[in-house]
Amino acid sequence: MPTSPSEPAGRTGRADPAAPSDPAAAPAPARADLAIVGAGPAGLAAAVTAAGLGLRVVLLDAGDRPGGQFYRHPAPGLGAARPEALHHDWAEFATREAALRAHESAGRITYLPLHHVWTVVPGGTAGTRHGHGVPATEWILHAVAGHAPEERAAAVTARAVLIATGAHERQLPFPGWTLPGVVGAGGAQAMLKSGLVLPGKRVVVAGSGPLLLAVAGSLAAAGATVPAVVEAASYTAYAGRVPALLRNPGKLVEAAGYGGALARHHVRLLTRHAVTEAHGTERVEAVTVARLDRNWRPLPGTARRIPCDALAVGHGLVPQLELATGLGCAIRRSPDGTVALELDAEQRTSVPGIWSAGETGGIGGARLAMIEGELAAHSVAGALPAARLTRSRGRLRAFADAMAAAHRPGEGWTGWLRDDAVVCRCEEVPAGRIREAAGDLGARDARTVKLLTRAGMGWCQGRMCGPAVAALAGEEGGPDRRPLSCPVPLRHLAELPPAGH
Repeated sequence: MPTSPSEPAGRTGRADPAAPSDPAAAPAPARADLAIVGAGPAGLAAAVTAAGLGLRVVLLDAGDRPGGQFYRHPAPGLGAARPEALHHDWAEFATREAALRAHESAGRITYLPLHHVWTVVPGGTAGTRHGHGVPATEWILHAVAGHAPEERAAAVTARAVLIATGAHERQLPFPGWTLPGVVGAGGAQAMLKSGLVLPGKRVVVAGSGPLLLAVAGSLAAAGATVPAVVEAASYTAYAGRVPALLRNPGKLVEAAGYGGALARHHVRLLTRHAVTEAHGTERVEAVTVARLDRNWRPLPGTARRIPCDALAVGHGLVPQLELATGLGCAIRRSPDGTVALELDAEQRTSVPGIWSAGETGGIGGARLAMIEGELAAHSVAGALPAARLTRSRGRLRAFADAMAAAHRPGEGWTGWLRDDAVVCRCEEVPAGRIREAAGDLGARDARTVKLLTRAGMGWCQGRMCGPAVAALAGEEGGPDRRPLSCPVPLRHLAELPPAGH
């Protein structure tokens, strides 16, 4: 896909001195007090807080640098001089990354990048360590370390586990969404943050949720022409959540900043509209935008075309729960229709010894994720958290719930799906086959549809098409309970000790 360079981070030609030469080479410790899966905002904050409270911490992450999907780093070879120019609240991250390096040097944290944890299993008992309030059961975390073909198996044993695996984008398909040049809204932002490139020169940003405003502002500041932000919801939906808004004046200021950025770059905001089709031959050349009714059904006679060479589209985020649901952790339905973990006031899941923080407990943003990470660390250590953390968590969670409810997809969005429109990209399953399975063959849930059509059986394992398949099958949908959260070489499975050993 053709791209064009962006300018705000700059280029120096210098390699990044903080980038590890072989990030997967460090051996895992024999045992830790706390193992954290995910080095995004929640996991990073939890790690440095727990280490400061005296716990031995192992931080495992699939990426090669801390920060997760939110705080992405430009590739070292690009020599970005000001990566902070592409991020919000960069100082919050930089402070914690510096603390991570200090704790790592002192031996209090073992940081294991390029370690993709694929399962967590009970590992027997080992008496409770006094004062840490950790259940006696130990946990073994199995991971794939490094890159193929040199990847290797790794395992970590810990008394407690914190799951901070973040989220992935929610995509609602439409005719033409498989064309080159159509990317996720978060994917467009990732291209800019980590590659310093744009998905195109004239980019329509569409979908639903506050991420769209941030993406459009970033793309426009980097030199792209953004003819429109196409938001399927209406901001009048926030009217019933005024108390939550007023408790978060910083969020209102942030929203005003995004609005000002769109105005400066002459970006038009179309609310209660959606991209219902993308057009093109070799790549996207234009999109059809239509006005929606309150249930997200396209209104006849309102369609118009907008020329573009790229489309960044997304309808919010979906918590990534494979590890947690594989352990049997209880789940709940979030106001945006996605499934999140059921957590108590100290970030505990329903499984003793397993905590969670960040987007796994409901989409809420980086600031909330950091606060929840700190709260979880205090809970694992048996320490009393500062009252401000609890107050901040409640305030930010209320705001997150208000956003989730305002941008929840309406049931009528399937009306823009023709029968020939591809829903499952991996297996190339069109909407018509899924409707046939649900209407003529008796399928009443996404799992049965999968068995009849192969929708969701491809490389992404339903992460991209799952919400759409569930909607077409007439159910709300939720995460499958899976024994593996990512692809694992068979030799790694063969090397595992027999059960009970």
